[in-house]
Amino acid sequence: MTEQDTTLQYNSFEDPRCEGYLEDGRTGMSPSTLKRAFLNNLFYVQGKFKALATPNDYYMALAYAIRDRLLQRWINTAAIYTAQGSRTVAYFSAEFLMGPHLGNNLINLDIYKDVEKGIAEMGLNLGELLEQEEEPGLGNGGLGRLAACYLDSLATLEIPSLGYGIRYEFGIFDQEIEDGWQVEITDKWLRFGNPWEIARPEWAVEVKLGGHTDHYVDDHGRYRIRWVPDQQVTGIPYDTPILGCQTNTANTLRLWTAEAPESFNFNAFNSGDYLGAVYEKVVSENISKVLYPNDDSSQGKKLRLTQQYFFVSCSLQDMIRILVGQELPLEKFHEKFAVQLNDTHPAIAVAELMRLLIDMHHMSWDSAWSITQRTFAYTNHTLLPEALERWPVELFGSLLPRHLEIIYELNDRFLDEVRIKFPEDDSRLSRMSLIDESGERYVRMAHLACVGSHAINGVAALHTELLKQDVLYDFYQMYPGKFQNKTNGVTPRRFMVLSNPALTELVTSKIGDTWIKNLGELQKLEAWADNPEFQQQWRQIKQANKQELAAYIQKHNGIIVDPNSIFDILAKRFHEYKRQYLDLLHIVTLYNRIKANPDIEITPRTFIFGGKAAPGYFMAKLIIKLINSVADVINRDPDVRGRLKVVFLKNYNVKLAQRIYPAADLSEQISTAGKEASGTGNMKFALNGALTIGTLDGANVEIREEVGAENFFLFGLTAEQVYAKRASGYNPMEYYNSNAELRLALDRIASGFFSHGDTELFKPLVDSLLHHDQYFLLADYQSYIDCQEQVGLAYRDQDRWTHMSILNAARMGKFSSDRSIQDYCREIWKVEPVTITLENSEVTDSSFTATVI
Repeated sequence: MTEQDTTLQYNSFEDPRCEGYLEDGRTGMSPSTLKRAFLNNLFYVQGKFKALATPNDYYMALAYAIRDRLLQRWINTAAIYTAQGSRTVAYFSAEFLMGPHLGNNLINLDIYKDVEKGIAEMGLNLGELLEQEEEPGLGNGGLGRLAACYLDSLATLEIPSLGYGIRYEFGIFDQEIEDGWQVEITDKWLRFGNPWEIARPEWAVEVKLGGHTDHYVDDHGRYRIRWVPDQQVTGIPYDTPILGCQTNTANTLRLWTAEAPESFNFNAFNSGDYLGAVYEKVVSENISKVLYPNDDSSQGKKLRLTQQYFFVSCSLQDMIRILVGQELPLEKFHEKFAVQLNDTHPAIAVAELMRLLIDMHHMSWDSAWSITQRTFAYTNHTLLPEALERWPVELFGSLLPRHLEIIYELNDRFLDEVRIKFPEDDSRLSRMSLIDESGERYVRMAHLACVGSHAINGVAALHTELLKQDVLYDFYQMYPGKFQNKTNGVTPRRFMVLSNPALTELVTSKIGDTWIKNLGELQKLEAWADNPEFQQQWRQIKQANKQELAAYIQKHNGIIVDPNSIFDILAKRFHEYKRQYLDLLHIVTLYNRIKANPDIEITPRTFIFGGKAAPGYFMAKLIIKLINSVADVINRDPDVRGRLKVVFLKNYNVKLAQRIYPAADLSEQISTAGKEASGTGNMKFALNGALTIGTLDGANVEIREEVGAENFFLFGLTAEQVYAKRASGYNPMEYYNSNAELRLALDRIASGFFSHGDTELFKPLVDSLLHHDQYFLLADYQSYIDCQEQVGLAYRDQDRWTHMSILNAARMGKFSSDRSIQDYCREIWKVEPVTITLENSEVTDSSFTATVI
């Protein structure tokens, strides 16, 4: 029977014991069934045959075939959760940086190689099909990627969960580089459709905005408050199944898109007002257009706050729908759901749940507050005071008048508690108030999250201690039992199994494959760290990965780099505290040494940068321009003779990260101590065998403890030293005047050498260091340069370097997102796994049991 013949019989069901049995074409997992499903989708879903099919058609056909397998597990999962009324984790996050779905789902279904072989038999290349997938632009950096890793781990660990966020139509911008400058381009990730999502318009909810409140007494003599909005928008949920690794659990990522209740004004159109006819549609849909709209203007601030309220209101209303559908009383809301607030963006959920319980369901204040506090837990992701969100009271009240009233009431009751615990301490009352009264009045969202949650956690041991000692010191004194640490983690499925298949195969050949779901098993690799044959295999894989990245750089940047050089990589969001500028000062210092002595011996390096700057962040964008300007000079200078190359890889995202991590020799984790909450890039690099040069900041501290101080390149001030130096009066000019190499590096940048003689272009960067240097680059400069000297020497001894590389990967067990989620489940959420079984592969009556999640 030909492939074309079999496509006509995919719905045949026969006894598997009989000859001629044909597996269910939508759920079967055999190579022949998967191939048949692929061809069916090409014909019946894409409406194409080989002569007309594009690479995207082939990708879509395969994606729909794999989605069918997910849906079988997804529906079974929802049915079992519904039947059992399972306690469920609701993860509220403004970002979910999921990355492409197809490859990850093939890994988690354990059919990657079968599909690769089947696709090859049809004359296609799986890698090329994977490249067709548009990456969902639903996140900016570590916050969103952590949320994605956590969803993967929740499903893998069989924990009932829902991820709630916004379905940004255009998401984070695509980054182009023009004349060295970052240029933001619209991210049209939905232009060819999204085969992984399913719209759920039947579960739409209404969200109120603006207006005023009416206070009245109802027919039963009870005091009530009614919110009378001046705008309403409709939230439409779109669901994406999130499959666990080698398990039948498929949880849900539910993202909301905004629509107008009436998207077209027929009367306006007929009167010739064509723009007015769609005005409500445009205004409403702006809410879910773009991730993090620029908030420099009042309109931008209003849109950001609207986004945050929109998605938490939609989500909480949806959760109440689930509760009612499962015939559970509203008083059990906190027993059914454990809600994690991923940073301050969803903190308005505290006031919104209170509104829903009090105004819409007529609970008493005390009952509603008890449920609210027992529902929410809050993860803080920043030590930067300016990143702790706050909203002008005037703006907040105009958009959410009822919520402002609730927050005022919460604040009055909370401050009474503070007075009782800390009598006659007015300064403490001022510091802890939910309303900042020090100038223009603001609503403090981190304070609201702290008061409204039963647990508060940092994301690395140092970060949590600094929260207690500094940023949230007053709240720690008030509620010491609320504070916990939950060190971040990453999923090895995407960031090793999928992105580094050769290394995965080598590791599995030595220790088996249980490490994929139990990363602590990697410690067994330590026994192979000094084995010459294993070291050689390890080096060969790293070299092959570097050659692949070198080919990518040549294709996309037109720069030829040496795979034998150190691939020294700094890839993360651009921010001054992350200190890409310090890395650049090292590059300029090496270049200056070469210019002074063209024959100097320098271990060859390829410096690779990646990352985006926020559109309104001038200094971060200027650093990107400086990197490209320095690259333009160094890469053309014949004196360098290939010993140094500088590359900026544009549009850094999950796809690109999956190329970068396996190829890295050196991972740059050089933030100012006490500024990075955790970091997860540091974990992904180390998992793939890169060595870390870093400060004692964020999770670097714990990584160094795990891999051993001798396998980590440490430099720089500690957090305590940074605090002390700032308190004593830090003067960066002292370092400039006393360090000749530092002075030469900065002078060369200031002179216009890297800017075609323009002495003004980089003046803001130079001046910021010489006169402010709030992130202590000059104080850490010499320590960094000296440490980089040790890196170069270590790399020359390839046996030693490989030994260190193996141990870095082998000791990454602690940094699995599976471990992080287990900690959350045990210590915060109090939730247990629910095993999902697939009784057979057919669609049965039980599949149609009413499911509400």
